[in-house]
Amino acid sequence: MSRQFEKIKELIAKREQARMGGGEKAIEKQHARGKYTARERIDMLLDEGSFEEFDMFKLHRCHNFGMEKKQFLGDGVVAGSGTIDGRQVFIFAQDFTVNGGSLSETMAEKICKVMDEAMKAGCPCIGINDSGGARIQEAVNALAGYAEIFERNILASGVIPQISGIFGPCAGGAVYSPALTDFTLMMENTSYMFLTGPKVVKTVTGEDVDQESLGGASVHATKSGVTHLTAKTEEEAIQTIKTLLSYIPSNNMEEAPRVECLDPVGRMEDSLNEILPDDPNQAYDMYKVIGAIVDEGEFFEIQPKFAKNIITGFARFNGQSVGIVANQPMAYAGVLDCNASRKGARFVRFCDAFNIPIVTLVDVPGFLPGTGQEYNAVILHGAKLLYAYGEATVPKVTVTLRKSYGGSHIVMGCKQLRADRNYAWPSAEIAVMGASGAAAVLYAKEAKDAEDPKAFIAEKEQEYSEAFANPYQAAKFGYIDDVIEPRNTRFRICRALAQLDTKKQCLPAKKHGCIPL
Repeated sequence: MSRQFEKIKELIAKREQARMGGGEKAIEKQHARGKYTARERIDMLLDEGSFEEFDMFKLHRCHNFGMEKKQFLGDGVVAGSGTIDGRQVFIFAQDFTVNGGSLSETMAEKICKVMDEAMKAGCPCIGINDSGGARIQEAVNALAGYAEIFERNILASGVIPQISGIFGPCAGGAVYSPALTDFTLMMENTSYMFLTGPKVVKTVTGEDVDQESLGGASVHATKSGVTHLTAKTEEEAIQTIKTLLSYIPSNNMEEAPRVECLDPVGRMEDSLNEILPDDPNQAYDMYKVIGAIVDEGEFFEIQPKFAKNIITGFARFNGQSVGIVANQPMAYAGVLDCNASRKGARFVRFCDAFNIPIVTLVDVPGFLPGTGQEYNAVILHGAKLLYAYGEATVPKVTVTLRKSYGGSHIVMGCKQLRADRNYAWPSAEIAVMGASGAAAVLYAKEAKDAEDPKAFIAEKEQEYSEAFANPYQAAKFGYIDDVIEPRNTRFRICRALAQLDTKKQCLPAKKHGCIPL
């Protein structure tokens, strides 16, 4: 046997050893928890045979607390590049079978290398998190490793899409990397995110709470808004990431992928002519409107369980990827509040960063009143949405279906925030406030002197409604470009987007704006 053959045999053996991660027993434990290994997850996500691994033989350099005896090739993270549906991506997946996936200095170097390569190539970067946190034995070196990762998250923001999959524990400083990325997906019942765990919480505050209640997927999907998407199985999670990628470009210099559209652009949707209830205070389902106008009725929602009074997500018009923002009358009458404002603002800013046109469907009666909202800075949160729309330079098409009152009218993509096309249904009511509120303010003094104050106010309310609760006042001043028949909505949006396909608009020269945070 030649020496060269011996070397090749050694290489093959080392590769096999590296692919085993923490060993057979550790892999069996991972499977017993109902979880796949890092390599299995990568194989499921990437096109078959496309994965090119980096730093398979890298080892940690820690010699404290007996760590020199716990050396595993690759040191707890699998990193490299491959394709998803033929598109190049860069990926890293933490390996829980190696020292609990804890982050070491060398592990951070591997992750940073992948992120640097993704930036150079202009490709999405996907991180799969399954880690016990910083490797305590490495002390400040592990913390420095996290900080290096965070800096790259920040520099990559708005340049390449960053997606985080939380497939296990993600605690302490580790949570900041997913928080800095564009989209986070959590596994239901098997993943969690929190800065301080239940034991520390109990010690410091005396509060008894388990991991799921403190930072599980259900908490972050419904209460905090930290996660954008959830999945019941890892297979579902992998497919969700693939679907999400299909709507977004590889970097901020490219357009989003276009697909062949078999759904006629001029398709009339007669149901829209009858979807609004006669009673303006009665709710209807905005999802039905969205489903009626987008290609094939397909809508990929972002943060579906959080701030349900506003809907955000991706769809296509004539094969073109578009971000949709819509008020939902079925939830809190579609009012804006703190959570809805920041949910909408974050989505609008992502779309603008990555050249995805924004279609806004408006039916908003105002901002939610009360001390709870004011004390939680609804002013600042509303200003975020206002800022996001005003700053966005992508094509913006706004359709007002019914109510659009006061400040909430302004923050939902109005003409003065540089929306390109503003359409309204004949049922649109664009005013400072609703007719009842306006009449009560405008005629308060006269009502006191009237023989029948209630009848007097009712009469004035009707007068105000006829004069102002319609789209023609706004159209008269050019704030609405056209009043359209509801069933034509799909065609008008498609045509507007086609007209705006070559839109170019620049912001004033500056380092960056100071968005209200």
